[in-house]
Amino acid sequence: MWTTDMTTQALIYLFVAGSFALYIGIAVWARAGSTKDFYVAGGGVHPVVNGMATAADWMSAASFLSMAGLIAFLGYDGSVYLMGWTGGYVLLALLLAPYLRKFGQFTVPDFIGARYYSNAARVVAVICLIFISFTYIAGQMRGVGIVFSRFLDVPIDIGVMAGMGIVFVYAVMGGMKGITYTQVAQYCVLIFAYLVPAFFISFMITGNPIPQLGLGSQVADGSGMYVLEKLDAVLTDLGFSAYTAGSRSTVDVFAITAALMIGTAGLPHVIVRFFTVPKASDARLSAGWALVFIALLYTTAPAVGAFARLNFVESVHETPYEAAPQWLRNWEANGLIAFADKTGDCVMHLGPGEAFAGPPAFLPERGACGERQVSNPVNPDTRSEVYIDRDIMVLANPEIANLPGWVIALVAAGGLAAALSTAAGLLLVISASISHDLLKKTFRPGISEKQELLAARLSATAAILVAGYLGIYPPGWVAEVVAFAFGLAAASLFPAIFMGIFTKRMNKEGAIAGMVAGLAATFLYIAWFKLWNPAANTAAHWWFGISPEGFGTVGMLVNFAVALTVARFTAKPPAEIDALVESIRVPRGAAAAVSH
Repeated sequence: MWTTDMTTQALIYLFVAGSFALYIGIAVWARAGSTKDFYVAGGGVHPVVNGMATAADWMSAASFLSMAGLIAFLGYDGSVYLMGWTGGYVLLALLLAPYLRKFGQFTVPDFIGARYYSNAARVVAVICLIFISFTYIAGQMRGVGIVFSRFLDVPIDIGVMAGMGIVFVYAVMGGMKGITYTQVAQYCVLIFAYLVPAFFISFMITGNPIPQLGLGSQVADGSGMYVLEKLDAVLTDLGFSAYTAGSRSTVDVFAITAALMIGTAGLPHVIVRFFTVPKASDARLSAGWALVFIALLYTTAPAVGAFARLNFVESVHETPYEAAPQWLRNWEANGLIAFADKTGDCVMHLGPGEAFAGPPAFLPERGACGERQVSNPVNPDTRSEVYIDRDIMVLANPEIANLPGWVIALVAAGGLAAALSTAAGLLLVISASISHDLLKKTFRPGISEKQELLAARLSATAAILVAGYLGIYPPGWVAEVVAFAFGLAAASLFPAIFMGIFTKRMNKEGAIAGMVAGLAATFLYIAWFKLWNPAANTAAHWWFGISPEGFGTVGMLVNFAVALTVARFTAKPPAEIDALVESIRVPRGAAAAVSH
């Protein structure tokens, strides 16, 4: 089905199998023996180790696979993802992490249930958390499927199932303790896999091996043009808008950036990492280390996106299909690139708009030019003849640039590491919310620790099955699906946690009403434009000019407004809650994680 040379194929199997063996070996070595191990890795993880594990947990398939692809095709507009996803860590380090660690609980619903002295608040928080986590995990499993599909020569569905099996072994058996040390290994794999091709490609295009500097350098083709200058010229010649020109309105850019920042600070699988360090000061320190480790990838992504777009245009535009580069045929064989010969000359032309009406559904027949036939009608209103799935740009980059086989194999292992690390963290959060928050703390408080650990593993297994289904039938591109999870987190959990720490007057009625209102408003807005009425998903129909990706900011404001209003007209929290909030704010004397 694909024709990568045998040496490269052998290297891919070697790198992927070796990394999987490493992850499973670490999970077995660090297997959780108690609920404290399973939920918070025993509460004794070093800040640097936790920072690296947090970075791996954070840098998902969206960061590794999809973000550079979005930047490659969105240009300046893609910067919202960079600003939002990195800026959120500053909020997290300053406003939430140390206070939640000082509180000393296991999960986010734990904090909300105790702070708002209500099992109802705890259950609402669990519902919000499950909504967010499953939205996020769909993107991760899709990423796993894409990597398996291309590099291990299996259908995307089978790739997703294989990923489910690997995550099952080290997430269900190892718990947070196993996941933490596995994620340290996964970070090393993914960051090496991301940076090495970037160094190669930056040197090939500009003569400067440092991609962050290469993006601002002249192209090494004797033209004297800078990379972005050349990219602007190439794209405008094809009818696209300039790469460095933004098309989003200022209010939409602000809303998306804010939703991603605030959503980062409200993501449960990121927050729970700060429960694993020994004390409150370590929580802030590990957030700082996480930002350092994350910055290595995020400062490289703009260069990777720009180089990928330039290489893609130069290797495809006005190339006869029969002379198409091998990498294009490889990805076409996996259903992630398609060619529609609108002009009848068997030459591939690029231009604005989509080549087909919707993602292509491939047929077994071949067309007159030898291309794979697609059942979708071609889009007659655009000049574009080539469809490319944006999620493949980072994976395809080494092939487009004709890099050595070991680099291609490394990228395959890195892509899997990125997707699996985040998927494992999300699955653990889901299982903990069901076994600990719903069973132990709400419906079955009398169960033993052994029964709770069994319930955690069973709920993680069920969550893996649901995640696999969402990976096989995903609702969009990886990074866009993940962006919606951030919107939901910004609109539901962040305000409740923030007000729980900094507002003594906030009571259970206000918090519950705010979470429900924020989650409902954001979900309905996203669902209307993305699921129920996608034809209306244009700036002319958006409320206040804010796209679905940015509506989490409005949902957050709805949450704050409803919560504060309801709290004003209902009873004040009990005196012991005032004392609890006061103790959380005291910078010293953090207790150990609460034993259960």
